Order: sequence, then C-alpha cells, then structure tokens
Amino acid sequence: MAMYDYGNVEQPQANEKKGFFTRLKEGLTKSRSGFVADVDRVFLGYDKICEDLYDDLEEVLIMGDLGVNTTEELLDEIREAVNERKLKLPGELRAVLVELLEKRMSVSENDYVYEYQPSIIMLVGVNGVGKTTTVGKLAAKSANRGKKTIIAAADTFRAAAGDQLQVWADRAGVPMIGGVEGTDPGAVVFDAVSSFKSKQASLLLVDTAGRLHNKKNLMEELARINRIIDKEAADVYRETWVVLDATTGQNALQQAKDFSEVTNVSGIVLTKMDGTAKGGIAIAIESELHIPVKYIGVGETVDDLDYFNPHDYVKALFE
Repeated sequence: MAMYDYGNVEQPQANEKKGFFTRLKEGLTKSRSGFVADVDRVFLGYDKICEDLYDDLEEVLIMGDLGVNTTEELLDEIREAVNERKLKLPGELRAVLVELLEKRMSVSENDYVYEYQPSIIMLVGVNGVGKTTTVGKLAAKSANRGKKTIIAAADTFRAAAGDQLQVWADRAGVPMIGGVEGTDPGAVVFDAVSSFKSKQASLLLVDTAGRLHNKKNLMEELARINRIIDKEAADVYRETWVVLDATTGQNALQQAKDFSEVTNVSGIVLTKMDGTAKGGIAIAIESELHIPVKYIGVGETVDDLDYFNPHDYVKALFE
C-alpha cells in the first residue's frame, strides 16, 4: 500500500459519539418497550429462579430475534453463572443477561483498518434493505473526514438506483461512476477502479444489484466484479459488507448466511434498527456468523448511521 500517501484518518470526536448514543437510545425505543419490557416482565414475574422462569425467558429471547441457537447458548451460560455466583433472586439475572449479551458482540480496531489505507468496499444486500442509501451515507462520512471518496453505481438493474445514488453523491460532494440503467456492472467497476487509482482516492464504495433469488447469477456477477478489482487493483485493501434490514428479523440472519455463501463477507451494516420492537438481531448475527456488525443505522440522516459499539448498544437497549 506504499504507492499512495493518504494521510491519517481523523477519529470521531467525543461529542459526535455522545450525539449518536442519544440517537441510538431514541432509535431503540421500540425495542426497549417491546423486547426489553418482555424480558423484565419475566424477571419480575417470579420470586425465585426456577425452570418455569428459564422457559419463559427462552420464549422471550427467541421472539426477540436472538434465534434458537443463540438463546440456548445464553441460557446455558446464565445457568452456569447462577451456580457459580450462587444467585437466588430473579432480578439478579438481568445484569447477568446484559453482561453476556455484550460479551457475545465484539468490534476490534482491525475491523476499521480500511480507514487507514486506500480501500475498496463492495456492499451487497437484497432490494429494500437500504443498501444504496447506506453507500451514500458512508460516502458522506468519508468525505466529511476529508478523504477522497468515489462511488461506483454498479446496481444497474434496479430502476432509479443510479438517480438515488447520484443525489447522495451530490450531497456528499463526491464523484459517482456509472448509474445508467442497463449498463454492464463490470464496466462500471472497471471505470471506477481506474478513477480511484488515477485520483489517488482513499475509498471506493461499490453499490451492487440487490438480487438473491438466483444465487447462481449473483455469484457469477460478484465473482466477475471481484476478478476485475483483483486485476486492476491487486494491491488495494478490500472488504465486502452485507447490508441488512433489522426489521426483517431472522430473515436478515438468513440473508447474511446466503451472501456469505457467494462472497467473502467481512462486515455487516444493520439498518432500520429504529423500526423494530425486537432488537436481538444484532446479537444473533455476531453470535452465529462471527461477522462483525460495523455500522448501525437508526434513522434517515447521515448522522443516524455510525460505528457499532457493543457496549453502547446494550446500554442503550437496557438502560
């Protein structure tokens, strides 16, 4: 990566992080009044820790989008904590649950290494999850940090996808390559990579078509895009993120699994968290797929999408 000098990445300011925590807490209002309220009702409904309590808690966790596997593992860990800590009161289990949920999610410095070197990030996801909007928001955030950013509008199948992305590109003040319906996606990516190199840009964001019903065609298209990038930018750091709609619950988890089968997914962007009354899907994704949730969205504006912080997420959910 020594062929370009891109400078250091500016880190988010403390007041910006605090501002997003407030938005995150507000965005998780439905989840607190739904999922978390149901959890608390279980703990308040018993005067001692018993099998009936565990059964009720299991049902609430599964209904909260944590999924069967994650729920079973959590219950085993809760039972173990009860025995080791000699807990007696149901109310004591709340702190244990919060602790275990946070432990199941992790984001390391390496998960954002793309910010420190020239990078190409391809975003995948089915139609309607907010993928194109996410590309626009990420481009705006990168540009706001003073980084040269380019968008490749390689979703040339969905009508108006290019127009939608162009609006975001204009807002962010970044160039967009492609966007014409019916254009060969591979040609768009080739031109975008060429522009990325010639302009010595920091970040290239590739928006792809949101199709999953035909995995064979999707696999072929993504493989072709990857071959082009391999050939034209072999020395550039790359990642593939799948964008998921939190309101679809366990369907989002299945989509992540499906995309992992056709491409090397290295990160998750979870959108529309403000629209779900469940809230457990972020935990289930990291717990079952071991793929980090890198960004979380709780609204429509650029500021409503930010880094995913497990501690802040669980705190905002249960506080």
